[in-house]
Amino acid sequence: MKAVPRTRSLPALLLAALTLVLATLYAPPASAETSVSTIAQALRKSPVYVDPAARDQLPANTAEALAARIKRADKPLFIAVLPTGYPTANLFTDLRAATGITGLYGIRLGDRFDARADSSVMSPTARQNLVRSVQGEDARTQLADFTDRALLNMGGHAPKSWGGTGDAVSGTALITTAAVLVIAGAGAYTLVRRNRRRREEEQRAALDRLRVVVDEDITAFGEELDRLDFQPAAPGADDAMRADYEHALDAYDTAKQRMAMAERPEDVRGVTEALENGRFSLARLAARREGRPLPERRPPCFFDPRHGPSVSDATWTPRGGAPRQVPVCAADATRLADGRDPVIREVDTDYGRRPYWDAGPAYGPWAGGYFGGGLLPGLLVGTMLGGLMATPTYAADYGAGYGDFGDQAGYGGGYEGGDMSGTNFDPGDFGGGFGDGGGFDGGGGGDFGGGNF
Repeated sequence: MKAVPRTRSLPALLLAALTLVLATLYAPPASAETSVSTIAQALRKSPVYVDPAARDQLPANTAEALAARIKRADKPLFIAVLPTGYPTANLFTDLRAATGITGLYGIRLGDRFDARADSSVMSPTARQNLVRSVQGEDARTQLADFTDRALLNMGGHAPKSWGGTGDAVSGTALITTAAVLVIAGAGAYTLVRRNRRRREEEQRAALDRLRVVVDEDITAFGEELDRLDFQPAAPGADDAMRADYEHALDAYDTAKQRMAMAERPEDVRGVTEALENGRFSLARLAARREGRPLPERRPPCFFDPRHGPSVSDATWTPRGGAPRQVPVCAADATRLADGRDPVIREVDTDYGRRPYWDAGPAYGPWAGGYFGGGLLPGLLVGTMLGGLMATPTYAADYGAGYGDFGDQAGYGGGYEGGDMSGTNFDPGDFGGGFGDGGGFDGGGGGDFGGGNF
């Protein structure tokens, strides 16, 4: 016997119809996403914005804690959490134009994440590496890791607008303000002292990290002197050879003395300058003893200054950067010509061993002593160290002990991170394709990739 289909009762049908009507009436339309202007207005007041439709990704208390951490660090870091499907066309560029504030902008959109920054705040290479390092994490972990790493490697200061307390001024607020003015002097003095202590602590930490690397350099040069088979009184030694030898010994002693007296990271430049001079003196001594023409004064090998003076220039392309000519020693020139990797000087960082040009701002004075004057800009452009050294904040934190990088590179002016620049910014910093920095197209980004976001 064939089963008879069960029919719904009239009340059930009416209830279903009523539910459908209410859902249609009260569901937000597809075009009701939060506007870029609204997001920008919120970011001018606080560093973290969470869209109402994305609150399940980052709870309010977590967002508040993240915002407080950024404010305490006094850095222009902006984070927006948006729902899946939010329009991505020109999102970073439009948001940067709407806020008008120089900084680093990270956006979590659904389960995807990317970031853009003004180059005065963070270099493209540093930003790409940073984004790549947090891909695949859940929202809370990802945004916390991104924030922690960004604050360590970015320049600039927090915008003044984050210090606002509200829109309206009440009588109570005026009384409170008057009371605050009474203790303003003491408060300002306390703040200055705290900031000074923090800066001194950061400089000490940077110097301690540098000291390990510089001590390795000094030791390596001392070992070269120990291996040197030269006796000033030996037959065949002339005054020129003895002078070169004495210069090398003096450079070794000078380097040790300057390092012992170093109190700030920028003091390290004098140490590496002395080591560079000493190694050139040894190169001259070797040429004299072997009857070769004296070498021209060239910078040390870019990949590791311990290799000694360079003998030629070679084309080298850093990961994610543009090709450039760098000075290389004979051994590295041969390796590059054979298609092999050069022997690169790596140093310890919080993320393991890294090339010195991707190891953080403290290595600027160290590199400046080896590659002084106008040479550094062309060598380091596009690297983490190069991007950081080009910012005014870097000069404030680490001095100008890096070979006058900012002036020679033409970065002396412009807006520091956190300053109001309005729409006066380089759109190239906020556009371009994806993938270099672990962008949104990781597995075929679809309409989420391309050059729009």
